[in-house]
Amino acid sequence: MEPPTGFCATLWSFIRFLPFFIGLLLLGTIKGILLCPLICLLMTVGNSAIILGLWPAHLVWTYYCVVSAKQLGAVLKLVICISVLPVLLISWPIVGIVGSFVAGTAYGFLSPIFATFEAVDEGKEDKLFHCFVDGTWSTITRSCMVVKDVKDVCFHSYFSVMDDLQQKGPPDVKYYEIRLLYLPGAAVAAAIGIIVDVPVISFVALCKGPFMLVKGWHRLFHDLVGREGPFLETICVPFAGLAILLWPLAVAGAVLASMMASFFLGAYAGVIAYQESSFVLGLQFIIAAMALYDEYSNDILDMPEGSCFPRPQYRKMVDSSKRTAHSNSFSRHSGSLRRAPSRSSSIKNNIVELKSLELLDGLFKECRHVGEKLVSEGLITPKDIEEAKTSKGSRVISIGLPAYCLLQGLLRSAKANATGILINDSTELTTTNRPREKFFEWFLNPLLIIKEQIRAEQLSPPEEDYLCKLVLLSGDSERLKNSSTAPAPESEVKRAELDALARRLQGITKSMTRFPTYKRRFDDLVKQLSDDFAEKHGVKTMSRSKSAFAQMVSFKSLKGPRNNGSNQGSEDVKDVEIEGP
Repeated sequence: MEPPTGFCATLWSFIRFLPFFIGLLLLGTIKGILLCPLICLLMTVGNSAIILGLWPAHLVWTYYCVVSAKQLGAVLKLVICISVLPVLLISWPIVGIVGSFVAGTAYGFLSPIFATFEAVDEGKEDKLFHCFVDGTWSTITRSCMVVKDVKDVCFHSYFSVMDDLQQKGPPDVKYYEIRLLYLPGAAVAAAIGIIVDVPVISFVALCKGPFMLVKGWHRLFHDLVGREGPFLETICVPFAGLAILLWPLAVAGAVLASMMASFFLGAYAGVIAYQESSFVLGLQFIIAAMALYDEYSNDILDMPEGSCFPRPQYRKMVDSSKRTAHSNSFSRHSGSLRRAPSRSSSIKNNIVELKSLELLDGLFKECRHVGEKLVSEGLITPKDIEEAKTSKGSRVISIGLPAYCLLQGLLRSAKANATGILINDSTELTTTNRPREKFFEWFLNPLLIIKEQIRAEQLSPPEEDYLCKLVLLSGDSERLKNSSTAPAPESEVKRAELDALARRLQGITKSMTRFPTYKRRFDDLVKQLSDDFAEKHGVKTMSRSKSAFAQMVSFKSLKGPRNNGSNQGSEDVKDVEIEGP
């Protein structure tokens, strides 16, 4: 529904909307008050039980992995074990339990309110029923998913990271070690940075607080009168209205956050002095930090560009491309900085920005579609599916299948000369519409580099087929020979390049498996593949049949060999139970 135009129509629409809005807000608040204690108790107790139950194992295993790490030097291990690990291991249960309580309280109260306003969106039937029902059971189920995701992080992701810590690095890579000679200078630089930067940056933040207050109120009232921006969507109207009332608190929070950040920004001078092996460069960063904060805060507040503080160079080697990008970012016309955002920009326009969870769901949908095809071709065997259900897991499904799907997208993007990654025919993932989570860059940027490398390689169809099977089967030479894949390239250089691409893509996929919600989605994928295989091959309970058959074989082996007739009978039972009619 288009917003009304004109002052009188806008005012009348706002007056008519007030009772409707107040009723929905009261209903959502009542549901939130009723569900908040239950959700808070569920998340706090569930997460606390997981954190405290696994804490002894985390304590022992963390120390063991650090002590036995092959990429850390002796002095660094000693410092980590004495100073770093005790702080992390003691603070982890406190932060986890307190965070679970706060998150459970906020989610249990706000989720029903959001769901109540979403129930009256256009296109939904029986809106009155959904106003009362939506946000009740769904909030409970999602809170249980959160507890399950915490369990997966504490058990699956943690041990996966610790296993990588024990792996030996390449032979030409040196150990990570502490250079004791530069520690005193770094400590002095950090102390001076805290003494200088904290008061200066805090003073700048206090001076810019009123500008942030006035500009924020001006923009919010502008959207309120015109029903634009956050006031365009029904679900966001109450929170946008609260934003006007609570904007001073947001400004105060931003100022306090700047003051707290100034402590770490000043202390980072010690890191610079240590990394560059120069006490002077650490002192230069102290001055540059004030200019950095001033410039970026001016950019955020749409104030005139530049800074009154000097910005000396604090790195010995600076990438020229970064310097050019930085100079271009601040060479924009001052009028464009002061120009207000376009009225047409609203929440509907921001939906084009992709979300990380949506991309993850899309990846697993593609994994299921491709997995069914590979199972029918025999590249993924029933043994792989059964191993994926166990704690040991199947590398073909857990790493190979998602990496195979990613590779298909990279090949499709390279052939189309796309600037980003083609997710499907209508969606392209680029650096502009990517999810705004910082950690997503850890996955996107390497994938874009691999895409460019594939484009530069100009692979032939047999080479593409070989690379795909190499990624899927994790380099298993026996299965590569037995599969109907193209032979390996004759050139050793080309083979080494394809092997390197496959290893990098598998490494990126392995990092994705540590995503908090990945394990839950992976378990659903394995279950769907198992059910589809069982349905197509006429097996109702494949896992039970195989386990029963395994028990029967084990029992027979304990009792010793039988005659030929008995053995033949057992084979017949195997065929009937597993393969079906």
